[in-house]
Amino acid sequence: MYNKLVRIEVMRNLGKEVDDFISSYLTPVEKIWQPTDFLPDPSADSFKHDVEELQTYAQEMGYDLFVTLIGDCITEEALPSYESWIMGIDGVEQENRSGWSQWVRSWTAEENRHGDLLNKYLYLCGRVNMREVEITTQYLIQDGFDIGTSMDPYRNFVYTSFQETATNISHRRVGSLAKQTGNVKLSRMCGVIAADEARHAKAYKQFVTRIFELDPSEMMLAFEDMMRKKIVMPAHLMRESGQKAGELWGHFSDAAQRAMVYTGQDYINILSDLLVDWKIEHISGLTEKAEKAQEYLMKLPGRLQRITDRIATPDLEYQFKWVKS
Repeated sequence: MYNKLVRIEVMRNLGKEVDDFISSYLTPVEKIWQPTDFLPDPSADSFKHDVEELQTYAQEMGYDLFVTLIGDCITEEALPSYESWIMGIDGVEQENRSGWSQWVRSWTAEENRHGDLLNKYLYLCGRVNMREVEITTQYLIQDGFDIGTSMDPYRNFVYTSFQETATNISHRRVGSLAKQTGNVKLSRMCGVIAADEARHAKAYKQFVTRIFELDPSEMMLAFEDMMRKKIVMPAHLMRESGQKAGELWGHFSDAAQRAMVYTGQDYINILSDLLVDWKIEHISGLTEKAEKAQEYLMKLPGRLQRITDRIATPDLEYQFKWVKS
C-alpha cells in the first residue's frame, strides 16, 4: 500500500506547473482541428459524391483492419470512464477550476474529438451495423474498467504514459495501412488523432519524469507494480450484444495483431522506450526495495521478448456483429 499523504503532497507541488503542462502539451480550442474539418460537408454540392467515395474505400478495407478501426472508435467513445477515473485519483480536486482538475478537463476535451470523428466516419461508411457498435459502446461505459492502478497518481501516470503511446501506434498504423490502398482521407483522420495521442503521451511521461525527481523510490516501485500486473487496454471489458463483459476483447486483440496494427512486440517496444525516456537504469539514491524493482524492470523486456517469440497469433477470423454481412 502506498503513502497517500506523500502522493497528495507531490501532486500538489506538480500542480503548480499544470498551466505550463497545458500550454506545452495541449492545443487551444480555437486552433485545434475539429471532426468537421475531415468529414463530408452535408451542405456542399459534392456531399453525395464524397460519401460514395468514402463508402467505396471503406468496402475495400481488409476485415481485420476494418474491425480494428471500429474497436479503436469504441475505445475512444468510452471516454466518460477515463475522465471520471482520472478525476478521482489522489491529488486531483474536482471542485477546483485550476490545477490538475483543469488538466483532466482539457485533456478530455481534446480526446472527445477522436471518438466523434471516427463515429461519424463509421456511420457514413455504410459497412457498419451501428446499432451493434452502439451497444458495445454503452456496455463498455456501463461495465467500466479496472486498470490495476487504484487511485494512485504514480500508477495512473505509468498507465497513461503507456496507453497513450499504444493508442498513438494503433491509430497511426490504421492510417498508414489505409493509405496503402488509396484511402487518403481516412489516413488523414487517423493521422491527426495519432498526433494528439503522441502529445498526450509526452505529457504523461513528463509527469512521471518529474515524480522520479521528487519521490524516486516510490515512483520506481509503482512502475514495477504496474508492469508486474501488465498494462491492460482500456477496452478490456469489451463485449457484443448477448455476451458477458470482456468476452469480445480477445477476438478484437487477435484481429489487431493479425492486421499488424498493435502487437505483442509493440508492447515490448513501448516498455523499452519508457525505460530509456525515464532513464531507469541511471536513477540512484533508491531504497533497497526500489533497487530490486529497478533491476526487475531493466530485465523485463528480454523476458517478455522470449515469451512473445513463442506465441502464435490465431489465424481464425471471428465474425463481429459490428460489420454488416
